[in-house]
Amino acid sequence: MMEQIITLCAEECDEKKRLDQFIASKCMELSRSYIQKLIKEEGRVSKNGSFQVKAKDLISSGDQIVVSLPDPKTFSIEPQNIPLDILYEDEHILVVNKPKGMVVHPAAGHYTDTLVNAIMYHCGDHLSGINGVLRPGIVHRIDKDTTGSLIVCKNDNAHKCLSDQFRAHTITRAYHAIVYNNFSEESGTIDKPIGRHPAQRKKWKVTEQNGKRAVTHYQVLDHLNKKFNYIECRLETGRTHQIRVHMAHIRHPLLGDEVYGPENAKFKHLQGQTLHARTLGFIHPTTDEYMEFKAPIPLYFQDLLKTLK
Repeated sequence: MMEQIITLCAEECDEKKRLDQFIASKCMELSRSYIQKLIKEEGRVSKNGSFQVKAKDLISSGDQIVVSLPDPKTFSIEPQNIPLDILYEDEHILVVNKPKGMVVHPAAGHYTDTLVNAIMYHCGDHLSGINGVLRPGIVHRIDKDTTGSLIVCKNDNAHKCLSDQFRAHTITRAYHAIVYNNFSEESGTIDKPIGRHPAQRKKWKVTEQNGKRAVTHYQVLDHLNKKFNYIECRLETGRTHQIRVHMAHIRHPLLGDEVYGPENAKFKHLQGQTLHARTLGFIHPTTDEYMEFKAPIPLYFQDLLKTLK
């Protein structure tokens, strides 16, 4: 079995982090539970040459951490009979309304209960293979706790066509969100580059250093009260966490965002950010017809709007 070796060196900003937390901050594709399994059950993590480590061990500056990952090809992704909310389907594409809490595709340590498992059951062998065995049919993603519309491609020709449209920024993507604080203007554009956070690898930030251009257009849909607003964001580009990062940057973080937003005990029951991929529009890969779909606003989101109003 081939192994992937990851070598990490702790810096001052990593001081007093747990070992599993430190690895997760550097290796975004690995879940904490999978890292803990690598440490405890499989002995695949060493610190300064010693494998006698525990997940709760604290990191010091200068520590050398080595993680040995098994070849991902040794894992198989199995179809699962998970219900799909289908907005549209034909022989080339599938448009689904992804629920909250569902990961789009498998990653190391997380091979079940994803959207890919569900579409493999639904579509069988009719999925594009361009993105490999872990992401069949997947041409774009939305975050685990973001709900809403997402395109799945059933063949490579459709995948290439949609990928070209995403690359050219011609896809219509409008998201609805609930954010903190009133706006001084009813609409605006945020044109700020986004790059990986230098100290926290699971986070992104507005930065000129190694950042890529990111443009978000926003419009206030409703002033809910003195503290929250209901907005629509249209993406001109599609960077990781773009809306969440941009809105936090202009001091309007998303309600429920555990990464970029403030703590708020009143809404602790929320599962992640209040963000919904409402509208998705594109040119069909074979008919050349423009198609647009609107994913219904989730019930939890509707209830929040009523409560906050």
